[in-house]
Amino acid sequence: MTDAEDYPHVSVVIATRDRPELLRRALAGVLHPDYPGVVDATVVFDQSEPDHAIEQSDPLRRVRVMRNERTPGLAGARNTGILGASGQLVAFCDDDDEWLPGKLRHQVDALQTHSDAHVATTGITIRYRDTDTDRVPDPQRLTHAGFLADRMTEVHPSSLLAERAWLLEEVGLVDEDLPGSYAEDYDLLLRVSERGPIAVTPRPLVRIWWHGASFFFERWKTIDEALTYLLAKHPGFAASARGTARILGQQAVARAAMNDRRQALRTALAALRRNPLEKRAYLAAVVAGTPLTAERALAVAHRFGKGI
Repeated sequence: MTDAEDYPHVSVVIATRDRPELLRRALAGVLHPDYPGVVDATVVFDQSEPDHAIEQSDPLRRVRVMRNERTPGLAGARNTGILGASGQLVAFCDDDDEWLPGKLRHQVDALQTHSDAHVATTGITIRYRDTDTDRVPDPQRLTHAGFLADRMTEVHPSSLLAERAWLLEEVGLVDEDLPGSYAEDYDLLLRVSERGPIAVTPRPLVRIWWHGASFFFERWKTIDEALTYLLAKHPGFAASARGTARILGQQAVARAAMNDRRQALRTALAALRRNPLEKRAYLAAVVAGTPLTAERALAVAHRFGKGI
């Protein structure tokens, strides 16, 4: 593609809540002029008052503001933006993340090259405490079986670009029934990968800013409930011992963090029966039996661009 009109119109959904400074940085990356085609950004304010001062009417880089009138939380906010979008392609950007120059251009080219793909992703750079860690997806692993076995956090929602009509007609909206909208992106990837390949631009083109998250009892409880929901929703986990063990290991850590030592150890054992190498199960046992907190373990993992 050589002319601006050859590039498809992209609608970008940014869900936000009470982070105006971070939001402006996210918008600056989304509206970068390096992509020749039309980009419009829909900023969906979730459980917070919309700021209409950020709106702009530039025909090539329009910004509009909406209020999340659907289920409170990230899933409802994203669906508000998807349904209100007008572009041929739809993308997401978390309000604390940052698109880097070339992101859209490379992804659109990838979709043109891989005509059987309706969704594209890129690599990411994780910024945590002034340290950058690049993580790039392996295209050979981005199958449904691959996502069942491994969440592959290098495939981040802020890097996703999808054909809007295909997303609505073949995959469906973001699941608003997931407790706390936790892992809504993972659920979406499981559904996408069931229906076709994902095109990959193998370079980090999105900066993911990880912060010192505040995890409290109700947050761990939500994670535990959401993972139970995912296991029940996706029957493919029954055939993936590694994937089921990973989910159970995460639940074991959450239960240990909630000081439910008995359930944490029981869940950790269930994970190890499926996969004796599941590291989260051993971590849960340590958290349940020592002064090490799950929050401290998470902070250490973040230094290496990892989660739990």
